[in-house]
Amino acid sequence: MNDVAVPTRCGFVALIGAPNAGKSTLTNALVGTKVSIVSHKVQTTRSLLRGIALEGATQIILVDTPGIFAPKRRLEKAMVRSAWSGAGDADAVVLLIDARIGLTEDVEAIIRGLVDVRRPRAILLNKIDLVKRENLLELAAKIAERITFDRLFMVSALSGSGLVELREWLRDLLPFGPWLYPEDQISDAPMRTLAAEITREKLFHRLHEELPYRSTVETDSWQERPDGSVRIEQTIFVERESQRKIVLGKGGETIKAISTSARKELVEILEQPVHLFLFVKVRENWADDPERYREMGLEFPSSD
Repeated sequence: MNDVAVPTRCGFVALIGAPNAGKSTLTNALVGTKVSIVSHKVQTTRSLLRGIALEGATQIILVDTPGIFAPKRRLEKAMVRSAWSGAGDADAVVLLIDARIGLTEDVEAIIRGLVDVRRPRAILLNKIDLVKRENLLELAAKIAERITFDRLFMVSALSGSGLVELREWLRDLLPFGPWLYPEDQISDAPMRTLAAEITREKLFHRLHEELPYRSTVETDSWQERPDGSVRIEQTIFVERESQRKIVLGKGGETIKAISTSARKELVEILEQPVHLFLFVKVRENWADDPERYREMGLEFPSSD
């Protein structure tokens, strides 16, 4: 007897929140592998990055948006505009709130903006393993006073606690329709882009507060070699010569450490040997260059 085909579902879910709410960690946890840059440094996700998760016959396309905050510089304005466009275009919206810090000014502003987004919406209190239960219930009550929502989830994206319920809700919520991506695809970003993001993450982890987040990484070349390995060349762009010296480090040891760490992760993801070559160049005011925005998938704001 033939199995009855289960109707497929497919849809977009926007993950929005203030910087460092845990959107990238959640995306990676739901997809089951690394597709989004994770850093304790705020504003690391710059453009809309889609991770693809499967739950039964449902393909859940997770749109990991930049953190929403009060923007001042041109790059920040482009990031926030990108985040709100992701929310408006999605089939459902999940607002992540760091349960440890609760309703900050940034979160309050997002809630006000979310009132006008006519989509199924869920509130997700993240990092609950670090908060007392009575404080969680109090926070949930405060949120309910400000906005109506379809579901409230309490999770730890890092440990995976509470994610089964979220996946099941999304599985049954998204519209019926064919899958948009092959079953084994985990992201819509080209590997060149993911590779650049991985190097940028290692850059942040290594340098912490020494380097402003106004630095970027681009993959210049990607060559599959006959021996089954891949040769990747990337350029790290900074805005000043002093920053270039910081990235290089004494005797080149900082750039070597960044390269080693990025290469190790790329080997795990690509499942093939990787030869990674990093270069550091000064490009003054790269954050005001429209071409850089296009490469990051951002719209160039007309004014600073």
